Amino acid sequence: MEQAWRSWQSSKDRFTKAADNLPELIGDVEHAVRACRRGNDPAARREVLCVAADLYGLLRSYCRRTGRLDLSLMVADRAIRAAEEADDPVRVAAAQWNLGHVLLSHSDPAAVEEAKEVALLAIEQLRHAPETAETKAVEGALELVAVVSEARRRNWWEARRRLEQGAAPLARSVGEGNVHWTVFGPTNVDMHAMSIEMLAGEASEGMRVADQIDSSRLPSRERQFTFGLELARCYDLRREDAAVLVHLLSLEDIAPEDLARSPLARDMILDLQTRIRPTFRRQVTDLAERLQLI
Repeated sequence: MEQAWRSWQSSKDRFTKAADNLPELIGDVEHAVRACRRGNDPAARREVLCVAADLYGLLRSYCRRTGRLDLSLMVADRAIRAAEEADDPVRVAAAQWNLGHVLLSHSDPAAVEEAKEVALLAIEQLRHAPETAETKAVEGALELVAVVSEARRRNWWEARRRLEQGAAPLARSVGEGNVHWTVFGPTNVDMHAMSIEMLAGEASEGMRVADQIDSSRLPSRERQFTFGLELARCYDLRREDAAVLVHLLSLEDIAPEDLARSPLARDMILDLQTRIRPTFRRQVTDLAERLQLI
């Protein structure tokens, strides 16, 4: 399970590898869960259920990124149930974080608002557990779900306030990390600060924030890709087409399969084709052809 997660976060061809490895892994984990429920070893049962919760978290991310929000919602719910059966409060909170990300993927404002409610309830429940670096990291990741919910609903000031007063102090406290694959830490918080400005249309401020960020420090190629894509969008808002192209080509090197599946990247590439200077048009067309957009 840990190897599958590392591959998902670090491999350029992570979608291809996940499609090859997940079916057998799902079968093995489901078989182990059924077997442990028939046994009489509580410790083994809890361990297997923790692995199942981690698996469903990975499946949530895979299904969400492949456009299957219905399946993503189903496996996010299964992650919560497995973590609850394991009586693991930190995994329960991490599973709620997964559910929050599914809800954030919807275009319905009600679902986006519900993501914040899920995150805040999970934070409240998590505070009943003993405070550790692990609980603080997961709490910070949940705060970021609430931040994105506010930004997606155009509550810019509230998003900034929650980021500065909620997530940032927790990030400074725990430092860089990847607790339960959340990639929570100061760098991720700074990336969210840039994201808020991008969503608000404040491209210059977003670029200023981005200049202070070293995304190579993160263990997640997916998070690096999202940061680079949002930075490209900032340049796109300013119609700095050559810079947009440079960043898109860089993203193709970082995560080509992510770039091919990104609606935002697709829209930027197709827009570039219509307006970029003839000097760069061949490069844009070649990129679009490689991604099978034309």
